[in-house]
Amino acid sequence: MPSFDAVSRVEMQEVDNAINNTLKEIATRYDFRGLHTEIVFDKKEKKINVVAADQMKMDAIKEMFLAKAAKRNLEIKTFEFKDAEPTAKAALKRVIVVKEGIPQELAKKLVKQIKDTKIKVQASIQGEELRVTGKNRDDLQAVMQLLRTETEVPLQFVNFKD
Repeated sequence: MPSFDAVSRVEMQEVDNAINNTLKEIATRYDFRGLHTEIVFDKKEKKINVVAADQMKMDAIKEMFLAKAAKRNLEIKTFEFKDAEPTAKAALKRVIVVKEGIPQELAKKLVKQIKDTKIKVQASIQGEELRVTGKNRDDLQAVMQLLRTETEVPLQFVNFKD
């Protein structure tokens, strides 16, 4: 029986590369000279900690990082930017969360949407993944098209079995 898995995965090495490219650009920019700027990536926690001198520098770092991430084919929806908070040294700190996996409530919503289309497929939640099975390959491709347009998280389709 044909099936596929809908997952939301992020290539952490590409995120690391985007951060390193951002740091290189910061090192060459005149407006960042002599200012404390820091970007630290915690792969286990899937968080990026950014420290900048002021709000304008923080916004510039965000724009640089998003541009570098887009060049590396990372979905912008993957990153959740928290509000900037003041630090003890009169700087600002921001946490960027790298979202990976399909949250449970979103997975339930997607299953309901698939069932509402009346396409003859079965959708089931397996951890942070969504498995869709059906008898017809065309039905599965129609569900893929539906999922591409309906989600706020970037989805990849893996494990396609015929």
